[in-house]
Amino acid sequence: MNNTLVWTKKDLLGLEYLTKEEIELILSTADSFKEVSTREIKKVPALRGKTVVNLFYEPSTRTRVSFEVAAKRLSADVINIASETSSVKKGETLIDTGRNIQALKADIIVMRHNYSGAAVVLARNVDLSVVNAGDGWHEHPTQALLDIFTLKEKLGKISGLNVTIVGDIAHSRVARSNIWGLAKLGAHVTVCAPQVLIPPAIDELGVRVLHDIDAALKDADAVNVLRMQFERDEESAFPKQMEYFQNYGITQERLKKVKKNIVIMHPGPINRGIEMSSEVADGANSVILEQVTNGIAVRMAVLFLVAQARDNKSSQG
Repeated sequence: MNNTLVWTKKDLLGLEYLTKEEIELILSTADSFKEVSTREIKKVPALRGKTVVNLFYEPSTRTRVSFEVAAKRLSADVINIASETSSVKKGETLIDTGRNIQALKADIIVMRHNYSGAAVVLARNVDLSVVNAGDGWHEHPTQALLDIFTLKEKLGKISGLNVTIVGDIAHSRVARSNIWGLAKLGAHVTVCAPQVLIPPAIDELGVRVLHDIDAALKDADAVNVLRMQFERDEESAFPKQMEYFQNYGITQERLKKVKKNIVIMHPGPINRGIEMSSEVADGANSVILEQVTNGIAVRMAVLFLVAQARDNKSSQG
């Protein structure tokens, strides 16, 4: 890794837009911040005097709370805004909302939005930093970063690993961000799902596409199991829940056929008995709770880096 690399982007909009070196810089910065969570006083003054606004147009528990904890551990002030209790209900546009937050002298907006590309639109229209916490079916960059961080911590490397992503690939921003990040760091990615849940041209991203779960797990070092988004099944095209579990659910019986040290991941929330059995979710191979813990360090790193880049840009005129 190039330790002399300086982060220059005021925003984090997606892993598609980052270089391998920039991703590695975030991971190494997260590694240095992870130690903070082990202290008796879990705070550093890195963002003292800064204000972080969590602007969420979609419901979220894990991501919003993780960003809030991360910001507070950096000593930032945090404001949470949910669209259902904001002027969005009165017809205010995204850009107007962003400019009003900017006028309040906030420094960073962490935004989740139901439309793909919303974070890019906002970032182009405000001077403060924008961190994408999930936009439509497009990307969820910090989730992928914490997934990759956890994998590297567990297996010691990313380059050369065989990583399988199983589940609702078609609607998953987590899958897209993981594919971009893992591929840039040299991993081999396989996606596995029923045909109806595989988006067109996904193979153009350099992934292997399989529909047989046992074949997809056979040589995998890790499997990232996605949440089945049944709420998006407007045409009743998805497989039924029990049918999906029988054909694609991760069970102990399936794991007996694969590498003993395979890493089991899930971005949460888990649909137990649909995506995986409770035995697997709570088993020795699972790093699901470690992902949650690592998410704080990764988001601390992202908030710190974008704030630093914005400050440097401002000081240069």
